[in-house]
Amino acid sequence: MARIPQITDDAATGDAADLFTAIKAKVGMVPNLYRVAANQPAALKAMLGIGETLGGGNFDPKTREAIALAVAGANGCDYCASAHSAISANLKVEAEEIASRLAGHSTDPRVDAIVKLAVKVNDTKGFVADNDLADAKAAGLSDADIVEVVANVAQNVFTNYLNHVADTDIDFPVVKAKAA
Repeated sequence: MARIPQITDDAATGDAADLFTAIKAKVGMVPNLYRVAANQPAALKAMLGIGETLGGGNFDPKTREAIALAVAGANGCDYCASAHSAISANLKVEAEEIASRLAGHSTDPRVDAIVKLAVKVNDTKGFVADNDLADAKAAGLSDADIVEVVANVAQNVFTNYLNHVADTDIDFPVVKAKAA
């Protein structure tokens, strides 16, 4: 059971109610993570805003989901592992590739470089080594790509940590994260 309430539709008022309406229009339901974040509508708005803004970056949805899976795996976030596995499956990513991404790898060389860097950024709290950047650049990542990786990691750390604090009830088919 969640340690922070998951705001119901009936209890949502003001900004939270408006955001719930927008979320339902976009995805058909309000995931429990957003219901937890709605305890502070400004936090929910920020969470949605960074996701929407990063959607305008260079990475396609499958790549952003690959980062989300890798960070969820690195941080042991079962909620995000479950949610992003379901989203990735809806994007036609094969089950084996989803599991690989959750473990911080990919069969696609570019995505592999991206998720490896994402895990390094996460695990080192941004203090990546020179050789980590050199490896990313050798794999074809531009400076813009590297900045976008960091932004996506930050977005996913926010959701991972909120789920850890709240112990959010998982409302997707459960997938266990493979954190060390």
